[in-house]
Amino acid sequence: MPEVSTDNATGQPGTGKSRWLIAFWLAWVITLGLAVWNEWPRWFTSPEMPNGQALRWLSDPKVDWSPFVPVLLLAIPLWFFRRPLLDRTPRFWLVLNKWLDESCPMPDCPTPTAEHVRALLLSVVVAATGFAMSWHVGQQFGDLPPAYHDEYSYLFQAETFLAGRLSFPSFEPMPELFDQMHVLNEGRFASRYFPGAGLWMAPFLAMGNAWWGHWTAHAFASFLVFWIGRHLANNRVGLLAGLLMAVSPGVGLFSNLLLAHHPTLFGLLVFVITFLKMRMALRHGKRTRGWAFLAGTGLTYAMLCRPMTAAGIGLPFGVWFGWWILAGRSTLRRHESADEGGVPVPQRLLTALAMSVPLLVGLAGLFVFNKAITGDALVTPYQQYTDIYTPRHVYGFNNRIRGEAALGPKVLENYDKWAENLTPALAAKNVWRRSVHSTRWTLGVVPLLMTTIMFLLTIDRWSSDWWLIAAAIISLHVVHIPYWFEGIMSWHYVFESAPFWLLLFAGTLDQLRPAWLSTERPWMPVWGSLLVIVSAIVNLVTVVPLWPSRIDTGVAEVAFSRQHYAAFNKMIKQRVDDGRALILVEADPSDRHMDYVVNDPALQNQILFGRYRPGTTETDKVAESFPDRDIWYVDVATYEVRLVAKGQQ
Repeated sequence: MPEVSTDNATGQPGTGKSRWLIAFWLAWVITLGLAVWNEWPRWFTSPEMPNGQALRWLSDPKVDWSPFVPVLLLAIPLWFFRRPLLDRTPRFWLVLNKWLDESCPMPDCPTPTAEHVRALLLSVVVAATGFAMSWHVGQQFGDLPPAYHDEYSYLFQAETFLAGRLSFPSFEPMPELFDQMHVLNEGRFASRYFPGAGLWMAPFLAMGNAWWGHWTAHAFASFLVFWIGRHLANNRVGLLAGLLMAVSPGVGLFSNLLLAHHPTLFGLLVFVITFLKMRMALRHGKRTRGWAFLAGTGLTYAMLCRPMTAAGIGLPFGVWFGWWILAGRSTLRRHESADEGGVPVPQRLLTALAMSVPLLVGLAGLFVFNKAITGDALVTPYQQYTDIYTPRHVYGFNNRIRGEAALGPKVLENYDKWAENLTPALAAKNVWRRSVHSTRWTLGVVPLLMTTIMFLLTIDRWSSDWWLIAAAIISLHVVHIPYWFEGIMSWHYVFESAPFWLLLFAGTLDQLRPAWLSTERPWMPVWGSLLVIVSAIVNLVTVVPLWPSRIDTGVAEVAFSRQHYAAFNKMIKQRVDDGRALILVEADPSDRHMDYVVNDPALQNQILFGRYRPGTTETDKVAESFPDRDIWYVDVATYEVRLVAKGQQ
């Protein structure tokens, strides 16, 4: 694909006003048509209902289409309304627009300027908004415990690191007693997950609140989105994309889940902004090794959190980087770059080395980590856990068939059978659902559908920097095709695409604005702002009785599990004396997704939880192994609680 001309040295996409307007109206027609097609059955085939339910019927329970239909229709009168908003533009508005138009035309600037200060202030506002959003969502959960198996494993990992260890020994007399979800227990007691997230969480856990770390990561991610948007276009794009990132319902919700996504996102966005800076330096004939080293560092950290995600996002950047190493030019058109004669081979190799060093160091550290836990530098704890406990969950097609051929004695049969067999049909279904839910949880189906259509219709008007942003979304989806599970809330495997969607949306709106104004459509930018406002309202504000906000829906879903864990903990606290105790927990076979065997890695807590297996667990031997603890039995399905043995305390 040929490189296209750009408006400035930053690689901002070219204008082509008529092309953008045609793309806008085509996107408008398609989106409005889909909205009507989705809403038509409810509008015209509604069953009888009480008057009190009439307003509720008017809205889509998923809030994908209904609120946006009036907004889409409003574009028609605003298009024809050519009278200016104001007879005279206020001076402050001219100054503000000038500030928002500012970008970064050069790869480096040794002396800070007023433009840099303004950009820094805007990015700090964006970061503060992101932290405030995470804090606000967190207040709705109060002091409820985590919701998912995975969160407890990440906490387990952070606690292990805080103890100055990579793992603890398994409880040798009866290791199976403390089998914990997503925790290896094969001689070494350790989380199955890669170490990046645990390293991020550890200092915040030491300060007393692990969630602070994820709130901080949300703030950093929003901050970096601003700077990426500024680099790609201007402050306007950075500010809009950054603020949308800060208040995104899915991003805010996941910042209150102790998963690896937010630390991964931080590393990936460091990689993206420094990689783009490296490309800019190449276009201007400047030194690149510093930017390359930082890019490699960001990608390395993301790899140590979620390697498949890091590979998915990094793939298109890596393809371009490999081409550059071979070709020696930063663009396909020589006249667009200062390196017309090509970068000399030694300089290319030094840049490649600068990016590779952090990756090699990270891989070496990962090999040490693997060796300490699994005994084999090339076998990760994640892989070993899958092989032993959940072979049907293996990556790739026909996972159940392959997994059932490798069943062992320690398979978690109930949980392992949850896996569906991945076929092309299921993979296609998963891709569709991940795509829909990622747009839904990021900003909204309507604005991002219009963005996708306009981007495809104007793809030759975008610079290759923007192509990399769009390609990252696609490649992240592609690398997760061979996994049978669609993801938490149907999108967590492609969660990290969120900032790239928002950058594309902000960039598209920024290109439409001059196209509208140059054709004397002064009210169309107002329409664009209205689209943003309605999206934010749908995501953040419950409008009774029309719809629950996206964030309230997500909070309710997560709170369900957190409340159940809290109720279980409260029951144990009420029934068990203040002394040391071991609770033998018999799992509810009808519930695969909640497990109450959760312990600290050193097994030193006042109350420990063990796994009770009917017909296998010998309570007498358990009591002999823990003479200083009361032994209790709990049946989760019936909430039966009884004292099995009294300890000598």
